Amino acid sequence: MGTRNQYINQFNGEIYEGSKTDLKIILKGKITTIIQIPLILQNEVIGILNLSSYDKKIEISKEDVEKLVRFGNQIAGVLHNAQLLKETEEARKIADHEKQKSENLLLNILPEDVATELKEKGFTEPVHFESVSVMFTDFKGFTKIAEILSPQELVKDLDTCFVQFDKITERFHLEKLKTIGDSYMAAGGIPRPNRTHAIDCVLAAFEIQSFMKAMKEIKESQALPCWELRLGIHTGPLIAGVIGEKKFAYDVWGDTVNTASRMESSGSPGRINISQATYEIVKEYFECEYRGEVNAKNKGPVKMYYLNRIKPEFSIDEEGRIPNERLQGLLAL
Repeated sequence: MGTRNQYINQFNGEIYEGSKTDLKIILKGKITTIIQIPLILQNEVIGILNLSSYDKKIEISKEDVEKLVRFGNQIAGVLHNAQLLKETEEARKIADHEKQKSENLLLNILPEDVATELKEKGFTEPVHFESVSVMFTDFKGFTKIAEILSPQELVKDLDTCFVQFDKITERFHLEKLKTIGDSYMAAGGIPRPNRTHAIDCVLAAFEIQSFMKAMKEIKESQALPCWELRLGIHTGPLIAGVIGEKKFAYDVWGDTVNTASRMESSGSPGRINISQATYEIVKEYFECEYRGEVNAKNKGPVKMYYLNRIKPEFSIDEEGRIPNERLQGLLAL
């Protein structure tokens, strides 16, 4: 090869011009023999197989070249497979990520057990529950205050409240069902039945009211309008299930739902109004105030109670809003 800036194919006499970089490498490395085989895949060069000798000039036969070409083709195939494997792995990771996003979105809409049933079966069966505690909240004077707020302020204030309600209800194992305007609805004892749902609901209600009290103090200190919250709870049987195809919704039906709504609308701002059924379950642990029979829309006279506090022997704070270890232990039994 000498110092000529040429590669000579000894089998067909064709001359291929090499690059200046190649020539520099040949001269500096004192290369005596060099052969470069393009790695071709689907009519495209994906690499170069470079073989060289530093000691002595090597005679390479046509058969040797053919073997090297076949070897190069094998290398090209291996590289191609490696690239396909890498692309497949990347595609799998993307698919897994998108699947996880979809599952997280589904879990934001449906309870975990219900979402699992929907994924496995493609549908869900409605379920009858013997005992569920349903909680409704509503803001007093919402419409009036909403009229003086900008759309951004209104949505921000609602979001602040409902995000906090979400955290509280989740902490007490309640299932958020929906918000309608300024109304918030959650339930305990679904989709997994448990024996503590009424107490869980009451404790969540106390914490929600404490949050609203703190928020009111902040708003008033800044001379800003604030909402007061009515909150009602009723316990009884109902049916739960998923409705819709394009927009799923986990919902509940039955007179228990209607009665819980009446507990809220028949209550007073800043108070927790509960039904006779809920009272009978929680009266051992909470101090309640009998209101008598109160007329409720479409229900007639209904016995109602205001929930005042956790009994002193079961609370750690003076206001009776936080359960002590004794009550927590009883709930865990």
